[in-house]
Amino acid sequence: MVDTKAEYIMELTDKTKADVKGGTIIDYEGQARLLEIAQVPKEHVNEFKSIKKFKYFNTNNIWMNLRAVKRIVENNELAMEIIPNGKSIPADKKGEADVSIVQLETAVGAAIRHFNNAHGVNVPRRRFLPVKTCSDLMLVKSDLYTLKHGQLIMDPNRFGPAPLIKLGSDFKKVSSFQSRIPSIPKILELDHLTITGPVNLGRGVTFKGTVIIVASEGQTIDIPPGSILENVVVQGSLRLLEH
Repeated sequence: MVDTKAEYIMELTDKTKADVKGGTIIDYEGQARLLEIAQVPKEHVNEFKSIKKFKYFNTNNIWMNLRAVKRIVENNELAMEIIPNGKSIPADKKGEADVSIVQLETAVGAAIRHFNNAHGVNVPRRRFLPVKTCSDLMLVKSDLYTLKHGQLIMDPNRFGPAPLIKLGSDFKKVSSFQSRIPSIPKILELDHLTITGPVNLGRGVTFKGTVIIVASEGQTIDIPPGSILENVVVQGSLRLLEH
């Protein structure tokens, strides 16, 4: 930042299939700009999601020169674009339809165009560990990470990137997630996990390789305590009854 006399630096990291919706930096008329997926026309969304064309994405780790921030704010130069983003609010009662809304957003990354010598820096993946969904929460609470000096560190015994975890709508709320997964499974050797429908995990469960669990409509799957699932598809119904 000192060497380039940059007033603003955005940390970018390599895009994976799990990050296709992340914003990215583009060159617009010789100026660095942030492009968010909500700003992309529908006919170009797949192009935006391509990890070949857009190889990096915004981590939202931002470095700013505070003197420059003061100057820009005092001069009323901080004109931020408002981004309309379609969202849905879960219904209060079961059986009711979700409420569709339009959320108006501004992105801190969009401020990049107001600063001198602003640019992006490609950083290691370990500097990006977001928690936006319960799928993300399951990952960071697992045995894959340990907390060291205020930073989550991946287990050195893990080979390759973090696994891809996809939890269905039954795990959308934190309360539902905690109820169905009271004990986070061991995932050190997991590559991919998909859970759909009302599924409950017992304590001491281990996932390895690719694991897909799909509860049939109107049915429930209970994964027994201490289970080890490796490269398997579990589908249908499985209930554990107390005797």
